Amino acid sequence: MRLVGSEHQPRLRSVVSYVKRGGRMTVGQQRAWERLWPSWGRAVADLPDGPIDFTEWFGRQAPVVLEIGSGMGEATSQLAAAAPETNYVAVEVYEAGLGQLMLRAEQLGVENLRLFHGDAVVLLTEHVAPESLSGVRIFYPDPWPKKRHHKRRLVQPGFVRLVTSRMAPGATLHLATDWENYAEQMLEVCSAEPTLRNRYDGWAPRPDFRPVTKFEQRARSEGRESRDLIFEKLPETP
Repeated sequence: MRLVGSEHQPRLRSVVSYVKRGGRMTVGQQRAWERLWPSWGRAVADLPDGPIDFTEWFGRQAPVVLEIGSGMGEATSQLAAAAPETNYVAVEVYEAGLGQLMLRAEQLGVENLRLFHGDAVVLLTEHVAPESLSGVRIFYPDPWPKKRHHKRRLVQPGFVRLVTSRMAPGATLHLATDWENYAEQMLEVCSAEPTLRNRYDGWAPRPDFRPVTKFEQRARSEGRESRDLIFEKLPETP
């Protein structure tokens, strides 16, 4: 998975931290979109002002986990299926990826999944209430491997500060990447955020619940080791 965003409301971004991908949907993806998007999906650009009422949208009250950059949905569909007690939300700009995710999720009988098409920064800034998320996952964001492009990476101090402001005390921020330099940057940035603490001494053991996708298998074959980081939001001090 690689994080992608959108051009919507660019005033909220000083740099572009994603790759805008094109590509048409397959017939199966298009049918899944037509069948499921009206109930499962919303475009970030079309949301009304104010925070989303996730309880109303899901039809129940449950912990909300947000995945930023769901790609083609291989991991997202399995993660949602494995946690039916969770209201699982994913944001992605790649329409074909969202179509494929819905197709995968439907095949797994998933009902606890809702999707956003658009920019995660806009979504978090304008439509997610403070301290409302029980978890945030960012798996394999675009690495921007060239040094001159590192400033375009998603995991920067300002973005992590925004994410943690939307996390409830005790909520987790789980990141994974197969680029060593980016992993080190993630560790440095998250360790410097005063509202977070690392659950481990450095890298987290690879969680069994995170599916091994074709993407990760390819990274392994190319000699890149995936690294996980799991940070927890600290309770507010009196």
